[in-house]
Amino acid sequence: MYSRREWLALAAGSAASLRLTPGLLDALRQDAPITRAIPKGGEKLPVIGLGSSATFSQVARSEDVTALKEVLGALVERGGRVFDTAPSYGASEQVAAGIANELGITGKLFWATKVNVAGRGGGPADPAAARAQVERSLALYQRPLDCLQVHNMGDPATQLAVAREFKAAGKARYVGITTTFDGQYGQLEEVMKSEPLDFIGIDYAIDNRGVEERILPLAQEKGIAVLAYAPFGRTSLFQRAAAAGQPLPEWAREFGATTWAQFFLKFILTHPAITAITPATSKRANMLDNLAGGVGAVPDAKTRARMVALVDAWPAAPGRGR
Repeated sequence: MYSRREWLALAAGSAASLRLTPGLLDALRQDAPITRAIPKGGEKLPVIGLGSSATFSQVARSEDVTALKEVLGALVERGGRVFDTAPSYGASEQVAAGIANELGITGKLFWATKVNVAGRGGGPADPAAARAQVERSLALYQRPLDCLQVHNMGDPATQLAVAREFKAAGKARYVGITTTFDGQYGQLEEVMKSEPLDFIGIDYAIDNRGVEERILPLAQEKGIAVLAYAPFGRTSLFQRAAAAGQPLPEWAREFGATTWAQFFLKFILTHPAITAITPATSKRANMLDNLAGGVGAVPDAKTRARMVALVDAWPAAPGRGR
């Protein structure tokens, strides 16, 4: 099993991989980030952001968070804005908020956090506990929240009502709900149909396309913005590319992809329902690589189908079916 770093060192030869950084910097200097509008209101967001689960969360628990300062700094320096976090991501929210305030970049970020005191789809939630959790997030960030979402479908009736209280009070600009569990898609659909949502957050990757069937079309129909999580299948896509012995195809350069990360991110951008993608990372080099996936061309429908056919032919990742 390969991590993203290991795969970058193996794919197309180590020398080619090491040459990425200057090229990425050149691309980011020359090309403005692709932006997409939030359907309700029209505010535009750069399509590549930063998530704070996985390795970001691991580093946040350590004593030295220098790497996270570099990642957040790179995000803002290169025109990114969207930062996705949650109280349940260990120390991520607290550490990231401290860094953002220390660096003086809070006004440049689109801060998306979550609320859930009911567990993964459990409940019922205590409204007072939910309010207290949001107040802690506000105290950490020291500014109104840009997006406040109910995490993992936790008691939507109660916690969406709490989120809307904060929106009405001017303490949260947008509200929504998230899930990264297929078994909750049906419930998510019902909430999307019955509640006035600004955002949803879902898992979506080139080898995890289930949300294309009903969730993403419904988001377009209802005018709901979409944050895409786990765009690399929590590293499984890099593992699958390695298992297939697959170098990045030359035709990927036609739409500006020079790494697998950019290839996978640009696939997600082919769906018009997607507002922004928030891959988690704790490395500046990966942050720059990801941001380069949000500039230049987006693959057309024919190329999109070609991308899917390529990845669908790969062996499944160890321990994970397609």
